[in-house]
Amino acid sequence: MVGQGGFGSVYKGKLESGQVIAIKKLDKTGLQGDKEFLVEFLMLSLLNHPNLVNLIGYCAEGNQRLLVYEYMRQGSLEDHLHYLEPDEKPLDWNTRMKIASGAAQGLEYLHCGATPPVIYRDLKSSNILLGDGFNPKLSDFGFAKFGPSGDKSHVSTRVMGTHGYCAPEYLTSGKLTTKSDIFCFGVVLLELITGRKAFDDTRACDERLLVDWARPMFKDGKNVANLADPLLGGHFSKSGLQKALEVAVMCIEENANSRPSVSELVIALDYFNSHPYNSEEAKRDSVKGPGNSDSPIETTGMLGVDYERERAVAEAKMWGESWRGKKGSVG
Repeated sequence: MVGQGGFGSVYKGKLESGQVIAIKKLDKTGLQGDKEFLVEFLMLSLLNHPNLVNLIGYCAEGNQRLLVYEYMRQGSLEDHLHYLEPDEKPLDWNTRMKIASGAAQGLEYLHCGATPPVIYRDLKSSNILLGDGFNPKLSDFGFAKFGPSGDKSHVSTRVMGTHGYCAPEYLTSGKLTTKSDIFCFGVVLLELITGRKAFDDTRACDERLLVDWARPMFKDGKNVANLADPLLGGHFSKSGLQKALEVAVMCIEENANSRPSVSELVIALDYFNSHPYNSEEAKRDSVKGPGNSDSPIETTGMLGVDYERERAVAEAKMWGESWRGKKGSVG
Protein backbone atom coordinates (compact mmCIF):
# COMPACT_ATOMS: atom_id res chain seq x y z
CA MET A 1 0.00 0.00 0.00
CA VAL A 2 1.40 3.39 -1.02
CA GLY A 3 -1.42 5.79 -0.25
CA GLN A 4 -4.89 6.49 1.09
CA GLY A 5 -7.54 8.88 -0.25
CA GLY A 6 -11.24 9.59 -0.38
CA PHE A 7 -11.68 6.74 -2.86
CA GLY A 8 -9.86 4.19 -0.72
CA SER A 9 -6.43 2.57 -0.53
CA VAL A 10 -3.84 2.81 -3.31
CA TYR A 11 -1.45 -0.07 -3.94
CA LYS A 12 1.66 -0.51 -6.02
CA GLY A 13 1.80 -3.63 -8.17
CA LYS A 14 3.26 -5.18 -11.29
CA LEU A 15 1.70 -6.82 -14.34
CA GLU A 16 3.04 -10.02 -15.86
CA SER A 17 4.58 -7.85 -18.57
CA GLY A 18 6.69 -6.18 -15.90
CA GLN A 19 4.85 -2.84 -16.06
CA VAL A 20 4.58 -1.18 -12.66
CA ILE A 21 1.03 -0.09 -11.85
CA ALA A 22 -1.03 1.71 -9.23
CA ILE A 23 -4.29 0.10 -8.07
CA LYS A 24 -7.03 2.09 -6.35
CA LYS A 25 -9.39 -0.05 -4.30
CA LEU A 26 -12.75 1.47 -3.46
CA ASP A 27 -13.49 1.62 0.24
CA LYS A 28 -17.22 0.93 0.55
CA THR A 29 -17.31 2.86 3.83
CA GLY A 30 -15.32 5.81 2.45
CA LEU A 31 -16.25 9.23 1.08
CA GLN A 32 -16.76 7.99 -2.48
CA GLY A 33 -18.86 5.14 -3.81
CA ASP A 34 -20.02 3.28 -6.91
CA LYS A 35 -21.11 6.51 -8.61
CA GLU A 36 -17.65 8.08 -8.33
CA PHE A 37 -16.06 4.80 -9.44
CA LEU A 38 -18.24 4.75 -12.56
CA VAL A 39 -17.62 8.44 -13.32
CA GLU A 40 -13.85 8.02 -13.07
CA PHE A 41 -13.88 4.88 -15.21
CA LEU A 42 -16.04 6.51 -17.90
CA MET A 43 -14.08 9.77 -17.94
CA LEU A 44 -10.68 8.15 -18.27
CA SER A 45 -11.98 5.66 -20.82
CA LEU A 46 -13.13 8.55 -23.02
CA LEU A 47 -10.28 10.99 -22.40
CA ASN A 48 -6.65 10.70 -23.45
CA HIS A 49 -3.94 13.33 -23.03
CA PRO A 50 -0.26 13.35 -21.96
CA ASN A 51 -1.22 15.39 -18.87
CA LEU A 52 -4.00 13.06 -17.72
CA VAL A 53 -3.21 9.86 -15.84
CA ASN A 54 -3.55 6.74 -18.02
CA LEU A 55 -6.20 4.18 -17.02
CA ILE A 56 -4.98 0.66 -17.79
CA GLY A 57 -7.91 -1.41 -16.55
CA TYR A 58 -10.59 -1.96 -13.92
CA CYS A 59 -12.45 -4.60 -11.95
CA ALA A 60 -16.16 -4.47 -11.13
CA GLU A 61 -16.76 -8.05 -10.09
CA GLY A 62 -18.97 -8.85 -7.11
CA ASN A 63 -18.22 -6.23 -4.45
CA GLN A 64 -14.74 -5.51 -5.81
CA ARG A 65 -14.16 -2.08 -7.34
CA LEU A 66 -10.60 -1.57 -8.59
CA LEU A 67 -9.06 0.97 -10.95
CA VAL A 68 -5.63 0.26 -12.43
CA TYR A 69 -3.36 3.11 -13.58
CA GLU A 70 0.17 3.71 -14.74
CA TYR A 71 2.41 4.15 -11.71
CA MET A 72 3.64 7.71 -11.14
CA ARG A 73 6.88 7.15 -9.28
CA GLN A 74 7.42 10.75 -8.17
CA GLY A 75 4.20 10.77 -6.15
CA SER A 76 1.98 13.83 -5.93
CA LEU A 77 2.72 17.54 -6.10
CA GLU A 78 1.40 17.79 -2.54
CA ASP A 79 4.14 15.40 -1.37
CA HIS A 80 6.89 17.55 -2.88
CA LEU A 81 5.50 20.84 -1.59
CA HIS A 82 4.29 19.94 1.89
CA TYR A 83 5.64 16.54 2.95
CA LEU A 84 9.26 16.37 1.85
CA GLU A 85 11.38 13.53 3.16
CA PRO A 86 14.58 14.61 4.97
CA ASP A 87 16.77 13.46 2.04
CA GLU A 88 14.61 15.05 -0.67
CA LYS A 89 15.39 18.34 -2.37
CA PRO A 90 12.59 20.90 -2.73
CA LEU A 91 11.29 21.64 -6.22
CA ASP A 92 13.19 24.42 -7.92
CA TRP A 93 11.47 27.37 -9.62
CA ASN A 94 11.74 26.05 -13.19
CA THR A 95 10.32 22.65 -12.19
CA ARG A 96 7.42 24.33 -10.40
CA MET A 97 6.55 26.38 -13.48
CA LYS A 98 6.88 23.27 -15.67
CA ILE A 99 4.38 21.48 -13.44
CA ALA A 100 1.99 24.44 -13.55
CA SER A 101 2.22 24.59 -17.34
CA GLY A 102 1.60 20.86 -17.78
CA ALA A 103 -1.35 20.87 -15.38
CA ALA A 104 -2.84 23.81 -17.31
CA GLN A 105 -2.48 21.87 -20.56
CA GLY A 106 -4.32 18.91 -19.04
CA LEU A 107 -7.07 21.24 -17.87
CA GLU A 108 -7.24 22.87 -21.30
CA TYR A 109 -7.86 19.46 -22.85
CA LEU A 110 -10.76 18.86 -20.45
CA HIS A 111 -12.31 22.29 -21.10
CA CYS A 112 -11.61 22.67 -24.82
CA GLY A 113 -10.58 19.29 -26.27
CA ALA A 114 -13.32 17.09 -24.80
CA THR A 115 -16.85 17.06 -26.22
CA PRO A 116 -18.84 17.98 -24.23
CA PRO A 117 -16.33 19.88 -22.07
CA VAL A 118 -15.43 18.35 -18.73
CA ILE A 119 -15.30 20.32 -15.47
CA TYR A 120 -12.69 18.68 -13.24
CA ARG A 121 -14.13 20.01 -9.96
CA ASP A 122 -11.37 18.64 -7.72
CA LEU A 123 -8.15 20.24 -8.93
CA LYS A 124 -5.66 20.29 -6.05
CA SER A 125 -2.01 19.52 -5.42
CA SER A 126 -2.70 15.97 -4.19
CA ASN A 127 -4.46 15.16 -7.48
CA ILE A 128 -1.51 16.25 -9.63
CA LEU A 129 0.75 13.22 -9.97
CA LEU A 130 4.34 13.45 -11.15
CA GLY A 131 6.12 11.08 -13.50
CA ASP A 132 9.62 10.97 -14.96
CA GLY A 133 11.10 14.42 -15.35
CA PHE A 134 8.33 15.71 -13.07
CA ASN A 135 5.85 15.55 -15.93
CA PRO A 136 2.46 16.32 -14.27
CA LYS A 137 -0.73 14.36 -14.83
CA LEU A 138 -4.19 15.13 -13.46
CA SER A 139 -5.77 12.22 -11.59
CA ASP A 140 -8.87 11.29 -9.59
CA PHE A 141 -11.89 12.11 -11.78
CA GLY A 142 -14.59 10.82 -9.45
CA PHE A 143 -16.06 14.31 -8.99
CA ALA A 144 -15.76 15.40 -12.65
CA LYS A 145 -18.87 16.64 -14.45
CA PHE A 146 -19.72 17.25 -18.09
CA GLY A 147 -20.05 20.98 -18.67
CA PRO A 148 -23.21 22.87 -19.65
CA SER A 149 -24.65 22.33 -23.12
CA GLY A 150 -26.92 24.37 -25.35
CA ASP A 151 -27.77 27.78 -23.95
CA LYS A 152 -27.01 26.80 -20.35
CA SER A 153 -24.28 28.78 -18.61
CA HIS A 154 -23.61 26.40 -15.72
CA VAL A 155 -24.24 22.99 -14.21
CA SER A 156 -26.16 22.88 -10.92
CA THR A 157 -24.82 20.24 -8.56
CA ARG A 158 -24.16 19.58 -4.90
CA VAL A 159 -20.99 21.21 -3.68
CA MET A 160 -18.06 18.78 -3.74
CA GLY A 161 -14.40 19.58 -3.43
CA THR A 162 -11.68 20.34 -0.91
CA HIS A 163 -11.63 23.19 1.59
CA GLY A 164 -9.35 25.97 0.44
CA TYR A 165 -9.72 25.22 -3.26
CA CYS A 166 -13.42 25.72 -4.04
CA ALA A 167 -14.50 28.82 -5.96
CA PRO A 168 -16.67 31.18 -3.86
CA GLU A 169 -19.60 31.27 -6.34
CA TYR A 170 -19.68 27.47 -6.45
CA LEU A 171 -19.64 27.24 -2.65
CA THR A 172 -22.56 29.63 -2.25
CA SER A 173 -24.77 28.58 -5.17
CA GLY A 174 -23.74 25.12 -6.35
CA LYS A 175 -23.46 26.56 -9.87
CA LEU A 176 -20.48 24.91 -11.54
CA THR A 177 -18.63 26.31 -14.58
CA THR A 178 -15.18 25.92 -16.11
CA LYS A 179 -14.23 29.12 -14.27
CA SER A 180 -14.65 27.14 -11.03
CA ASP A 181 -11.69 25.03 -12.17
CA ILE A 182 -9.71 28.18 -12.94
CA PHE A 183 -10.08 29.30 -9.33
CA CYS A 184 -8.78 25.92 -8.13
CA PHE A 185 -5.86 26.22 -10.53
CA GLY A 186 -5.02 29.64 -9.09
CA VAL A 187 -4.84 28.13 -5.62
CA VAL A 188 -2.51 25.37 -6.85
CA LEU A 189 -0.32 27.99 -8.55
CA LEU A 190 -0.15 29.90 -5.27
CA GLU A 191 0.90 26.68 -3.54
CA LEU A 192 3.70 26.27 -6.07
CA ILE A 193 4.86 29.85 -5.57
CA THR A 194 4.53 30.11 -1.78
CA GLY A 195 5.01 26.53 -0.58
CA ARG A 196 1.98 26.98 1.67
CA LYS A 197 -1.03 24.68 1.91
CA ALA A 198 -4.39 25.78 0.49
CA PHE A 199 -5.77 25.46 4.01
CA ASP A 200 -3.58 25.11 7.09
CA ASP A 201 -5.32 25.01 10.46
CA THR A 202 -1.97 25.18 12.29
CA ARG A 203 -1.58 28.85 11.30
CA ALA A 204 -3.20 31.98 12.71
CA CYS A 205 -6.87 32.44 11.78
CA ASP A 206 -6.20 35.13 9.17
CA GLU A 207 -3.50 32.99 7.51
CA ARG A 208 -5.21 29.61 7.34
CA LEU A 209 -6.69 30.09 3.88
CA LEU A 210 -3.91 30.63 1.36
CA VAL A 211 -6.10 32.84 -0.86
CA ASP A 212 -7.00 35.17 2.02
CA TRP A 213 -3.36 35.45 3.07
CA ALA A 214 -1.83 35.98 -0.38
CA ARG A 215 -4.33 38.33 -2.07
CA PRO A 216 -3.80 41.41 0.18
CA MET A 217 -0.03 40.90 0.22
CA PHE A 218 0.06 40.95 -3.57
CA LYS A 219 -2.22 43.97 -3.71
CA ASP A 220 0.10 45.83 -1.33
CA GLY A 221 2.94 45.35 -3.82
CA LYS A 222 5.63 45.90 -1.21
CA ASN A 223 5.58 42.37 0.18
CA VAL A 224 5.64 40.42 -3.09
CA ALA A 225 9.09 38.93 -2.44
CA ASN A 226 7.80 37.60 0.91
CA LEU A 227 5.28 35.44 -0.94
CA ALA A 228 8.01 33.20 -2.37
CA ASP A 229 8.57 29.78 -0.79
CA PRO A 230 11.57 30.03 1.59
CA LEU A 231 12.66 26.59 0.32
CA LEU A 232 13.46 28.20 -3.03
CA GLY A 233 16.37 29.90 -1.29
CA GLY A 234 15.96 33.03 -3.39
CA HIS A 235 16.70 31.12 -6.61
CA PHE A 236 14.08 32.81 -8.78
CA SER A 237 13.83 36.06 -10.70
CA LYS A 238 11.83 38.91 -9.25
CA SER A 239 10.15 39.54 -12.59
CA GLY A 240 9.27 35.85 -12.91
CA LEU A 241 7.81 35.80 -9.41
CA GLN A 242 5.79 38.93 -10.18
CA LYS A 243 4.37 37.47 -13.41
CA ALA A 244 3.52 34.13 -11.82
CA LEU A 245 1.71 35.90 -8.98
CA GLU A 246 -0.20 38.07 -11.46
CA VAL A 247 -1.46 34.93 -13.20
CA ALA A 248 -2.42 33.31 -9.88
CA VAL A 249 -4.27 36.39 -8.62
CA MET A 250 -6.21 36.68 -11.91
CA CYS A 251 -7.34 33.08 -11.42
CA ILE A 252 -8.63 33.67 -7.88
CA GLU A 253 -10.70 36.75 -8.77
CA GLU A 254 -13.95 36.59 -6.79
CA ASN A 255 -15.90 37.50 -9.93
CA ALA A 256 -15.79 34.35 -12.07
CA ASN A 257 -16.17 36.31 -15.32
CA SER A 258 -12.97 38.23 -14.53
CA ARG A 259 -10.87 35.06 -14.45
CA PRO A 260 -8.87 34.11 -17.55
CA SER A 261 -9.82 31.16 -19.73
CA VAL A 262 -7.69 28.03 -19.54
CA SER A 263 -6.33 28.71 -23.04
CA GLU A 264 -5.08 32.10 -21.86
CA LEU A 265 -3.49 30.35 -18.89
CA VAL A 266 -1.64 27.91 -21.13
CA ILE A 267 -0.22 30.75 -23.21
CA ALA A 268 0.79 32.75 -20.13
CA LEU A 269 2.48 29.80 -18.41
CA ASP A 270 4.30 28.80 -21.58
CA TYR A 271 6.30 31.99 -21.06
CA PHE A 272 8.02 30.47 -18.02
CA ASN A 273 9.07 27.34 -19.94
CA SER A 274 10.38 29.51 -22.77
CA HIS A 275 12.16 31.89 -20.42
CA PRO A 276 13.41 29.78 -17.49
CA TYR A 277 15.13 31.25 -14.48
CA ASN A 278 18.90 31.63 -14.66
CA SER A 279 21.44 33.49 -12.59
CA GLU A 280 22.09 36.08 -15.31
CA GLU A 281 18.40 37.02 -15.36
CA ALA A 282 18.50 37.36 -11.59
CA LYS A 283 21.40 39.80 -11.88
CA ARG A 284 19.46 41.88 -14.41
CA ASP A 285 16.43 41.91 -12.07
CA SER A 286 18.53 43.13 -9.16
CA VAL A 287 19.55 46.13 -11.27
CA LYS A 288 16.31 46.83 -13.14
CA GLY A 289 13.71 45.68 -10.62
CA PRO A 290 10.63 43.54 -11.38
CA GLY A 291 8.76 46.31 -13.20
CA ASN A 292 11.28 46.72 -16.03
CA SER A 293 11.22 43.43 -17.91
CA ASP A 294 12.16 43.24 -21.56
CA SER A 295 9.57 44.02 -24.20
CA PRO A 296 8.05 41.04 -26.09
CA ILE A 297 10.20 41.81 -29.15
CA GLU A 298 13.43 41.99 -27.12
CA THR A 299 12.58 38.83 -25.21
CA THR A 300 11.81 36.77 -28.30
CA GLY A 301 14.97 38.05 -30.00
CA MET A 302 17.12 36.88 -27.08
CA LEU A 303 15.50 33.46 -27.00
CA GLY A 304 16.48 32.61 -30.58
CA VAL A 305 13.77 29.98 -30.99
CA ASP A 306 11.23 29.21 -33.70
CA TYR A 307 8.37 31.52 -34.67
CA GLU A 308 5.60 29.63 -32.87
CA ARG A 309 7.52 29.72 -29.60
CA GLU A 310 8.31 33.41 -30.04
CA ARG A 311 4.67 34.15 -30.76
CA ALA A 312 3.54 32.32 -27.62
CA VAL A 313 5.98 34.21 -25.43
CA ALA A 314 5.03 37.56 -26.91
CA GLU A 315 1.32 36.83 -26.53
CA ALA A 316 1.84 35.76 -22.92
CA LYS A 317 3.56 38.98 -21.97
CA MET A 318 1.14 41.19 -23.92
CA TRP A 319 -1.81 39.33 -22.42
CA GLY A 320 -0.53 39.91 -18.91
CA GLU A 321 0.15 43.57 -19.57
CA SER A 322 -3.20 44.23 -21.26
CA TRP A 323 -5.07 42.37 -18.51
CA ARG A 324 -3.28 44.40 -15.87
CA GLY A 325 -4.21 47.61 -17.70
CA LYS A 326 -7.82 46.55 -18.09
CA LYS A 327 -8.20 45.56 -14.45
CA GLY A 328 -6.43 48.60 -13.03
CA SER A 329 -5.13 46.97 -9.86
CA VAL A 330 -5.33 43.19 -9.56
CA GLY A 331 -6.92 41.72 -6.44
